Amino acid sequence: MPTAGDANPSLARSLFVVLVCLTGIAILSGLGAWQVERLNWKNALVERIDARIHATPVPVADIAVRFSAGEDIDYVPATATGTFDYRGERYFLSTFDGQAGWNVYAPLVLDDGSAVLFVNRGFVPYDRKDPVTRPDGNPAGLVTITGLSRAPAQGKASWFMPDNDLTKNTFFWRSVPDMAAGLALPAGTQVLPFTLDAGPGKAEGGYPVGGTTVIDIPNNHLQYAITWFGLAGVLAVMLLLFLVRRVASWRRSGPA
Repeated sequence: MPTAGDANPSLARSLFVVLVCLTGIAILSGLGAWQVERLNWKNALVERIDARIHATPVPVADIAVRFSAGEDIDYVPATATGTFDYRGERYFLSTFDGQAGWNVYAPLVLDDGSAVLFVNRGFVPYDRKDPVTRPDGNPAGLVTITGLSRAPAQGKASWFMPDNDLTKNTFFWRSVPDMAAGLALPAGTQVLPFTLDAGPGKAEGGYPVGGTTVIDIPNNHLQYAITWFGLAGVLAVMLLLFLVRRVASWRRSGPA
């Protein structure tokens, strides 16, 4: 028969195992609950953006006011009227329908001359980077563009993303100050701190191809929640089996 000295360490070890398991279950369940909260937030965000992109476009001046007030202007439909300065095109490496090339951002001098707005006119293949290769797609005079407002990037998406190469006119992330560098603008002309993605449609001659906005909001929170709750459930089952075995062991070793 085990002595009291034998039983106490065994009991202490069992209590330690129970405590560790309960702590693990609590942590895993908390992570699962947090992912459920994130899932609800992400679903609401997706619904809000979907409703936003189908709203009636507003003048770009309204977007400027909202942005100055600190409002979220990302994906808000807007219209802008002005004249493109094709000498100031900026080129972002991109793909479209499996083809590699560029997204062309052109400065649009607004019709009142007070500001310049960079417009993502859309995709062109590598060999159509130079605007002289697509003259039909570069209308002269006043044009009206309708598309989605895009808030400026707060920085590179990751540390391994290259810096914008202003010398080669090759861009990787939407830094409006980088894009505006080197523009020949009249004194007092403001460069708006956000951009506009042109809506779907091909320009005359086929390029640029508008409508290249990618709205891709990862939503894996349900999967993560199931994983965390599943791990918590597995740990709970393991704890239950451990307790059943310990109780059975104690009964077998107890007095007859």
